[in-house]
Amino acid sequence: MHIIDLLGGASIAKDRIAERRGRLYRVAYAWCGERHLADDLVQETLTRAIAKRHQLREPSRLDSWLYSILNNCWREHLRGRRPQEELDEQSLTSRHCTEQINQSGELCQRVLELMGRLPEGQRQVLSLVALEELSYREVAETLDIPIGTVMSRLCRARQFIARALEAPAPTAAATRPFLRRVK
Repeated sequence: MHIIDLLGGASIAKDRIAERRGRLYRVAYAWCGERHLADDLVQETLTRAIAKRHQLREPSRLDSWLYSILNNCWREHLRGRRPQEELDEQSLTSRHCTEQINQSGELCQRVLELMGRLPEGQRQVLSLVALEELSYREVAETLDIPIGTVMSRLCRARQFIARALEAPAPTAAATRPFLRRVK
C-alpha cells in the first residue's frame, strides 16, 4: 500500500508542477521577450522540476522553487549567448495604425517594449513582483540576491518606466519625414 501512495503522490506532484506552466511562461516571456525561447525555458524548467520533485522540501513553496529553476535555466541560456545587442529604435516602434489599437493596448505594448529595454536584473525583479505578485523576500530567494538589491532594482525599473511613459509617444505624423512640393 505504501508504494501505491508514493506513486499517487508522484502524479499529484507532477500535476501541480504542470499547472504552473502558464505562470512560468508569462515570467519567462517577460525576461526574454521571445515566444519560442520562453517556451523552451519553461519546458526545461518543467523537465527539471519533475525530475527533481523529491528535492522540494516545503510544498507550500512550490512557486518560488519553480521560479528558482527558471532563473537557473535563464542564466544558463545567457552564458551560452553572445553579448546582448542594443535595441534599435526601429524595432520598438509600433507598426499598427492608432485607429486599430485601443489606448490600453497601446499602453500595454509600450510597457512591454520599455521592459525589454531594462537591464536584465531589473526586468527579472519587475516581472516577478508585478506579474507574479511575489513578495520581495520570495524574489530575493528565487534570484539568490539580497532583499535590498530587489528593492533597488524594482525602484529603478519603475522610475525608468514612469519617466518613459510621461514622455510623449512618437506619433506617425511626427516620425513621417516632411515632404515639400516643388514645382
